[in-house]
Amino acid sequence: QVQLVESGGGLVQAGGSLRLSCTVSGGTFSRYVMGWFRQPPGKERELLATITSSGGVTYYVDSVKGRVTISRDNANNTEYLQMNSLKPEDTAVYYCAADRYAISTQRPLELWGQGTLVTVSS
Repeated sequence: QVQLVESGGGLVQAGGSLRLSCTVSGGTFSRYVMGWFRQPPGKERELLATITSSGGVTYYVDSVKGRVTISRDNANNTEYLQMNSLKPEDTAVYYCAADRYAISTQRPLELWGQGTLVTVSS
C-alpha cells in the first residue's frame, strides 16, 4: 500500500522559513506527479504547487510564486516544499498529494498525506 507522510511543519515567526518533506513508501515514487496543498483554518483546501514525475516542470499558484519552491528527490522517494518569507496568513495544514496522471483540483487524486501543521506567528 502506497503511503505519503509529511513532516517539517511547526511554529515559525513571520519572515522565517520552513522546509516541508513528503516521503512516499510502498510504491514507485518516480511514477507520480506530486503536489502540495494547504488548508487554512476555516477555509477550503487550496493547491499551492505541482511537480512532474521527473521533476523537470513545476507550477505555482500566484499567491505563493516567488516564496515557495517545490522539488523532489526520486532516489529518496521524497518531495519538498521550501517556504520563505512566511506570513501569518500562511498558517494552515499542509498536505502532499500524488497522482500517476496529474495533480488537479478538478478530480479526485490518488493519494494524500495526513497533513502537517504550519503556524506562522506575527
